[in-house]
Amino acid sequence: MNRILGLDHNLALILWALLSIVFLVVLIARFKWNPFVALLISSLLLGFLAGMNPADIIKAVTGGLGGTLGTIAIVIGLGTMLGKMMAESGGAERIATTLIDRFGEKRVHWAMMVVGFIVGIPVFFEVGVILLIPIVFIVARKTNMSLLQIGIPLLAGLSTVHGLVPPHPAPMIAIAAYNADLGKTILYSILIGLPTAVIAGPLFGKFIGKRLQVEPPADLAEQFAAKDNRGLPGFGMTLFTILLPVLLMLIGSIASIIDPKATGGFTRFSEFIGHEIIALLIAVVFSFFSLGFARGFKKEDISRFASECLAPTATIILIIGAGGAFKQVLINSGVGGAIAAMATQAHVNIILFAWFVAALIRVATGSATVAMTTAAGIVAPVLALNPGVNVELVVLATGAGSLVLSHVNDAGFWMVKEFFNMSVSQTLKSWTAMETILSVVGLVFILLLSAVV
Repeated sequence: MNRILGLDHNLALILWALLSIVFLVVLIARFKWNPFVALLISSLLLGFLAGMNPADIIKAVTGGLGGTLGTIAIVIGLGTMLGKMMAESGGAERIATTLIDRFGEKRVHWAMMVVGFIVGIPVFFEVGVILLIPIVFIVARKTNMSLLQIGIPLLAGLSTVHGLVPPHPAPMIAIAAYNADLGKTILYSILIGLPTAVIAGPLFGKFIGKRLQVEPPADLAEQFAAKDNRGLPGFGMTLFTILLPVLLMLIGSIASIIDPKATGGFTRFSEFIGHEIIALLIAVVFSFFSLGFARGFKKEDISRFASECLAPTATIILIIGAGGAFKQVLINSGVGGAIAAMATQAHVNIILFAWFVAALIRVATGSATVAMTTAAGIVAPVLALNPGVNVELVVLATGAGSLVLSHVNDAGFWMVKEFFNMSVSQTLKSWTAMETILSVVGLVFILLLSAVV
C-alpha cells in the first residue's frame, strides 16, 4: 500500500494510524456502533493498511487484549467487590459525609484531588479509579455537584502521580535510564505535580463540570448506593479498609527501593503482598470481615454482594481489552517506532525533546508506561551528549509527555468513559483535555524550574 501511494514508510504508518483512529471515532460517535466491536474492526483495518501479515494481526489483537486484561480484569473485579462492600456497609457514605463535613460542599472537589494524589502514590491509575469511584458517585449525589466537577480532580491527582512521581514503574525506568537521583526526582515531582494537578483538577473540573452534565451509569450508581438502614461504620475502619491495598503496595515499593535485587526474604514477601492483585485480594477478604461480618451481614449476603456486583463490569472489561488490542497493533505495526524515528531528527532543547518524544509515542500507542519506557531509550543517548542538563527534570519532562492527549487507543480513556457514562465526544472534551492540560502545564513548570535549578 505504501509503495502504491509513493509515501515514506514512517509517514505512511502515521497516516494509516490517523485514518484508523478517525474511522474508529466515526463508527462509535456517528453510527453508534458498540465500542468493543468498533475497536476490534479498527485494529484489523490498521493492521492491513500497515502491511502486517494476517496471522501477525490476529496475534497482535489477541495478545494485546489478553495482555491488557491479564491484570486489569482482575483489578476491576476485585476493586468492584471492594466498592460493593463499601457501599452495602455504608462505608462509602461515611467517607463522603466526612469529606463534606470537613471541607464543606464548596471545597469538596479540592479534597478529591488530594485524595487522588495521596492514594495514587503507590497504586496504578486503574486501581485508584476502581477504589475511589464509589466515593465520587456518592459525593456528587450528596452535594448535588456535577459528576465531572467531583471526578476530574480525583482523576487529575491519580494521573499526575502516575506519570511524574516515583516509585511508579515508568518514572523509575526513566530514572534508571538517565541515571537520575531518586530523592531529587521525588522532590521536584511533588513541587511540579501539586500545582499541575490543581490547574488540571479542581480548576478545570469546575469549568468543564458546568458545561458537560453527565450521570453515572444507573446500574453502577445503584450498586454503589447504600441500601441498608443500619448505622454507618466508623470512619477510621472504613478508611483503613480502602487504604489497605495502598499501604501494602507502598510497603512493596519501599522494600524494592531499599533492596532492589530482592536478596532478602522480607523484601520478596513485601513485593508479593505489594503487587496490586495480591494487595487488592487481601483488602477484599479483609472487607468481608471489617465491612461485612462486623456490620451484621451473613455469609450468604456477602457472597451475593460479591457475585452481583460483577455483571455491570463485563462491558467495561471487554472495551478496555479491545483498547489494548488496538494499542498492540499500533505498536507491532511500527507506528510507535516511526514516530520516534521522526522525533529524533529534531534538534531542540533536551527537556522539550524528552517531552516531545514521549508525547508522540503516547499518542501513537495509548500507553503512558510504554511512552515513558520507549522515550527513555531514545532520549538517554542524546542526554549523554548534554552533560549540563538537569537529569531529574528530563525524567519529569518524559513523564509529562507520556500523559498527553489520551484518546481512543488508551485503556484509561475507555475506563473513564464507561464509569462516567460519557459519549466519546464528552470524554475527549473532559478526560482528554484534562490529560493534555496536565502534560502541557507540567512541561511549563518544568521549564520554569529548569531556569532556577
